[in-house]
Amino acid sequence: MEIGKEVKEWVFSISAAILLALIIRTFIVELYVVDGPSMRPTLQHNERLVVNKFIYRVRDPQKGEVVIFRYPRDPSRDFIKRVIATAGDTIEIKDGRVYVNDQLQREDYILEKTRSEYPKATVPDGTIFVMGDNRNNSEDSRFNDVGFVPLDLVKGEAILVFWPVDDFKSLN
Repeated sequence: MEIGKEVKEWVFSISAAILLALIIRTFIVELYVVDGPSMRPTLQHNERLVVNKFIYRVRDPQKGEVVIFRYPRDPSRDFIKRVIATAGDTIEIKDGRVYVNDQLQREDYILEKTRSEYPKATVPDGTIFVMGDNRNNSEDSRFNDVGFVPLDLVKGEAILVFWPVDDFKSLN
């Protein structure tokens, strides 16, 4: 009789732990691996990140945040980029410099200034404009394949690099 009770307790404890892990991963935080160089120097290929999936249930992404989103052309793929402009903002890239609402942006985090231009445009409601920090090696909102990213494709905000341990840092 004692063994049966103990087995039931173990089954309950393991089931509760699995359910809790699934809830946390689905709604609160998830771990991601950086794939590629598009966010250098901020993020390096193969770094591991903690992504806050809950934050955008209570507010929209803000300028400067690093976000994970589903690639619009293939929602099974995730992209990671920095939010440059939000709904209602104007965005323009000229002479390798980014302007949001006609204000030159100070971007200490970029690898090098962009070699491309982008005509002045207004970010539509319900979307964001994103770019990689490695501007000349990034598939981002400047290109038709990505374009303005609908908010419903945004999965969460990258908040922490936890691996490799030597690169541990907060992204806020």
